[in-house]
Amino acid sequence: MDNQNLIDMANRIGDFFDSMPDREEALAGIADHIRRFWEPRMRRALLAALDEPDASGIEMSAIVREALIKHREQLTPAAPATV
Repeated sequence: MDNQNLIDMANRIGDFFDSMPDREEALAGIADHIRRFWEPRMRRALLAALDEPDASGIEMSAIVREALIKHREQLTPAAPATV
């Protein structure tokens, strides 16, 4: 999974919601969009990129970073079931 592409996609989502006048609604909107439309491994990779930023690549926007931190629990996929 290309983390730079994930960050770029998340930043584009953030750009859309950043224009909203209510900051809390914007943060919730970013998190809800990522939770509903991104598969679990994409969310895991994005959260890992939040924890270990790569200085050589695309920087995560402030609003996306804030949304991920604030809504991390709901964005974290459940652990896969083991058989």
